[in-house]
Amino acid sequence: MKLSTKARYAITAMMELALNENKKPITLADISEYQKISLSYLEQLFAKLRSKGLVRGVRGPGGGYHLAKPASELDIASIVAAINDEKSKHDENLIVEEGSEQEVLESMWGNLSQKMYTFLEGITLQELVDDYNTKSAQVITDQDEEQGANIVSF
Repeated sequence: MKLSTKARYAITAMMELALNENKKPITLADISEYQKISLSYLEQLFAKLRSKGLVRGVRGPGGGYHLAKPASELDIASIVAAINDEKSKHDENLIVEEGSEQEVLESMWGNLSQKMYTFLEGITLQELVDDYNTKSAQVITDQDEEQGANIVSF
């Protein structure tokens, strides 16, 4: 399992959908603008996410994307796995000489990947959204306190 830039962008885009879960569908153009991710890049990511059943598209005027399941039912590992599917196929085709140092390294990286995957399975998209909302609220509170302090000091 690799937390590539692609995977990070996919998680970020999925968070955008989760943050707007009860609203109208979100267009890729909106996500591109909000998150500063190339529209063509998002189209590639969402093709994979859609094919794995993580998002669903709504066609026509007012269309866009929604999460295919509630954010509380989507784990981060499934998002990363959906985006990195070509990597796992590549790894399966890797031929390593038995008993070699390369075999030991491949085994070590395989074990680490499995541990990362297991860890990320335990984190839902909703948990990331809740964490984001908590931190955003704290930033707003801190800014209000700073502005209040500035008003008082005048």
